[in-house]
Amino acid sequence: MKTSEFYYDLPQELIAQHPLEDRTSSRLLVLDKEKERIEHKKFVDIIDQLNPGDGIVLNDSRVLPARLFGNRPGKEEKLEVLLLKRTEKNIWECLVRPGKKMKAGGRIEFGGGIIKGTVLRIGEDGTRFIEFFFEGIFEEILDQLGEMPLPPYITEKLEDGERYQTVYSKNPGSAAAPTAGLHFDKELMKKISDKGVKIIYLTLHVGLGTFRPVKVEDVNDHIMHSEYYQISNDAAEAINSVKATGGRIISVGTTSTRTLETIADEEGMVRAGSGWTDIFIYPGYRFKLVDGLITNFHLPESTLMMLVSAFAGKELIMSAYDEAIKNRYRFFSFGDSMFIK
Repeated sequence: MKTSEFYYDLPQELIAQHPLEDRTSSRLLVLDKEKERIEHKKFVDIIDQLNPGDGIVLNDSRVLPARLFGNRPGKEEKLEVLLLKRTEKNIWECLVRPGKKMKAGGRIEFGGGIIKGTVLRIGEDGTRFIEFFFEGIFEEILDQLGEMPLPPYITEKLEDGERYQTVYSKNPGSAAAPTAGLHFDKELMKKISDKGVKIIYLTLHVGLGTFRPVKVEDVNDHIMHSEYYQISNDAAEAINSVKATGGRIISVGTTSTRTLETIADEEGMVRAGSGWTDIFIYPGYRFKLVDGLITNFHLPESTLMMLVSAFAGKELIMSAYDEAIKNRYRFFSFGDSMFIK
């Protein structure tokens, strides 16, 4: 299977540069994969697509202000450091720009020395593994010094950083938002709960590997990035209860989907736990647990495009994307939404 099979031509003006004022007012393309039918709705109408007894699974990871600007001791030139993922207590895999300035053993400081870092080693793909030294709580210092790491295709300034967080975000650790959840507000979530739909949370800390293009010609040759996940006993029991009583598991976003498909056994049952997943879902994959998927519109030739194609069928997805472009849907992180059922 070729990466080029997942390409589509997107007009630049359809890339959403800012979130809508009302989270739930984005558009919703409903794709019925069995009937091969498309409907155009508003996201607030998602409640009509959910049934009592269903379970909706959301990723409660919170985006860190993971973009830091510092300099080498005694040097004025600014360096940009983007935290990708924590590998040990105070050691992070990072992107550094310009990278050639930071070799193994190199030192960097931020905020006049509030945080100091040492490059321990350089990864195969050019990332730096940096150990940070500081006094206090790292996340609180990041709130003071860091900036929100918006995707590279968003070029306009975000005035309110909370708009790149879901309203239910709780566990800091992501370098990018689980953007399918940005469409929910607290009022809509209460209505969903009042309808008898179980709202279930898990955590997957999203890395910037999400945005890295697939550079190989053959999909099978792509090496998937790994991300840390965690699911509680209560969440596992709720998922198993929904399945046992005939309800559907509706996954919100590709991050929730990858986590669910990682932890599910062949019978579609799950157990609590944590770990790292590098699951790569593309056409030919057999889903074990997820029955429905709420997701945004994804970049051409991306692993996310491949995942939704695996869930709905590549031809049907490509047709749905053509329809979305014709109808001037907004694309990517701050864009509109799709429900695949």
